[in-house]
Amino acid sequence: MTKIFTLLTLLSCTLALPLVHADTHSNPDKQPGDIFHYPHGARNAVSLTFDDARVSQLDVAVPILNKHGVRGTFYVMPDPVRERLNDWRKVVAAGHELGNHTQSHLCTGNFAWLRAQGKGLEQVDLDWLEQDILKTSRFLKTQLGVTAQSFAYPCGNTFVGRGVQVKSYVPLIAKHFSSGRTWLDETANNPTYLDFAQLTGIRMDGMRFEELKTMIEALREDNKWIILAGHDVGENGLYSVDAEVLSQLIHYLKEPKNGFWLETVDKVSHYIKMHRKQPE
Repeated sequence: MTKIFTLLTLLSCTLALPLVHADTHSNPDKQPGDIFHYPHGARNAVSLTFDDARVSQLDVAVPILNKHGVRGTFYVMPDPVRERLNDWRKVVAAGHELGNHTQSHLCTGNFAWLRAQGKGLEQVDLDWLEQDILKTSRFLKTQLGVTAQSFAYPCGNTFVGRGVQVKSYVPLIAKHFSSGRTWLDETANNPTYLDFAQLTGIRMDGMRFEELKTMIEALREDNKWIILAGHDVGENGLYSVDAEVLSQLIHYLKEPKNGFWLETVDKVSHYIKMHRKQPE
């Protein structure tokens, strides 16, 4: 009985221990070739991204980024950009990246706002979607002088069609862009393994700074590239990043002792492609 009691006690203590994420600096099984080195001795790369070309991005987010000397990646559609074209030209001139977010912003028709229009990715094919995407690239080139290198999947959806007719449009993105970013993912991007056409995106909408900090620290294993994704910037909300939280986040990411390299998606993507070994 004494042995059984001792065994149960040890098991209980083991189960009570907190889970610890693996880390390239502490994992004894980590091979030297698996450790990725970023500029300035940074341990992780981080990109701040914003979807949909929302007005608050121009009025709130860009001034915050400019104040701190940080460049963001904005995934845009032609219609909202056209409404404030000169302001978006200033965004480009300030060194921020503009990426492609399609022209029609089609997601699954399970979203009520799309069903009200009788639309959905279930109802289109790859040819239709490719033309929709290319229209946005042409708009960015002719109106802003930007050759879009990065793409963000609207709603994080990467398919067209239904059932046995479903097809992925990830190959389309790999064909036309250097990178494609998804959304609402649970892990960040391992630079020695990631697929550039399916970069993971981590939500930053509606989060307090301490929550973001805790989440980022938990994602740092394997020298990962953390791509944060938001929409509106101003007040905290389901699809909005609090302006003060964004400022706090930038302070945290720019502090040298914290070991982050903060740069646009295209800049980080290009750096990783140039410096990693080809994954098996």
